[in-house]
Amino acid sequence: MPLKRLHVVVTRRLPDPVETRLKELFDAELRDDDTRMSRDDLAEAMKRADVLVPTVTDPIDAAILAQAGERLKLIANYGAGVDHIDVQSARQRGILVSNTPGVVTEDTADMTLALMLAVTRKIPEGLAEMQAGDWRGWSPMAHLGGRIGGKRLGILGMGRIGQAVARRAQAFGMQIHYHNRRRLRPEVEAPLEATYWESLDQMVARMDVISINCPHTPSTFHLMNARRLKLMKPTGVIVNTSRGEVIDENALTRMLRAGELGGAGLDVFEHGHEINPRLRELSNVVLLPHMGSATLEGRIEMGEKVILNIKTFADGHRPPDQVLPGML
Repeated sequence: MPLKRLHVVVTRRLPDPVETRLKELFDAELRDDDTRMSRDDLAEAMKRADVLVPTVTDPIDAAILAQAGERLKLIANYGAGVDHIDVQSARQRGILVSNTPGVVTEDTADMTLALMLAVTRKIPEGLAEMQAGDWRGWSPMAHLGGRIGGKRLGILGMGRIGQAVARRAQAFGMQIHYHNRRRLRPEVEAPLEATYWESLDQMVARMDVISINCPHTPSTFHLMNARRLKLMKPTGVIVNTSRGEVIDENALTRMLRAGELGGAGLDVFEHGHEINPRLRELSNVVLLPHMGSATLEGRIEMGEKVILNIKTFADGHRPPDQVLPGML
C-alpha cells in the first residue's frame, strides 16, 4: 500500500517547472492567482497543511502559529530570508523551518552593482530623456556622473552576497572595505584585497559607496540610522539590496532631499511596498521593486531547494537547509 503523500500548501504562484514537480511528488495545493494570502487564508492553510511553502510576503508570527493545525510539521520557506517567520515559536510547536540559502547570491550581487552604476552614472536620467524624446544631441557637460573605479566601497555584511559584491566591485577597480560581526578568515579576505573595519562608524565616514548586505535582525534594525548616515561623505552613495529595515528610511530621505548625500539605490524598503513618496521625487535616487533575486534561473533553483527540503523531510530526515533560532 503506497504511503500517504504529504499535503503541501503553496502560498504564491511559482515558476511552472517548480509547480509541476511539486504536483508530481506531493499532494500539492497551488495558487491560481499571484496574490498574497490574507491573514485569515494563511491561518486556514496552516490548519490543513503538512508542509507550508510561504514567501517573504507571508508574515508568520507567534499568533498565527498558535492557530496552526496539528498536521503542520514543516515550513519550507521559498527564499533565503526568514525574518518574516517566528522561528523560535515554530520550534516550540514542533514545526521545522527551512529556507533556500545560496541560490540568490549571484543575482543579488549583480543587482547591487547595477544600482551602483545606475546611481553614479545617472542612467535613469538619460533613460527618461530618451523615452520622452527630449534628447537634443551630445553635450560635453550633459549627465555628468562619476566613476566607480578607484572609489572606496564599504560593504556592511560580508556573507555570501557581500563577498560576491566584493568580487564584482574588485573587477571594476574599486577598493574593498567591509564591516562584519566577525573578520573573514585570511584565506577568504586576501583574494578580495579587502580591509576589515571593526568600527562601522569609522568605515562609513571614509567610504564613497556603502552597500548594505546584512540580514534584518533586532541588532541590525536602523543600523544605518540618522547619526550614522550623517557620517557619510556629502557625495556618498548608499545601495541596499538586503533588507529595508536596516536603514532609517525617513532619515535617508531627509538627507537626500537636503543634498547631504550623493544618491541612493534601493531595491528594498523599510515598510515593504509602502515607499516614502518623497523618495520618488528625487533624481539622485534609483528605486526598484525588490528585483534583486528576480531571475528565472534563480527562482527555479529556489524551488528545487524547497522540493529537496520537503523530500528529505518526507523521508524521515532533517531538511538540509533547516533554520534554527538565532542562526541568521
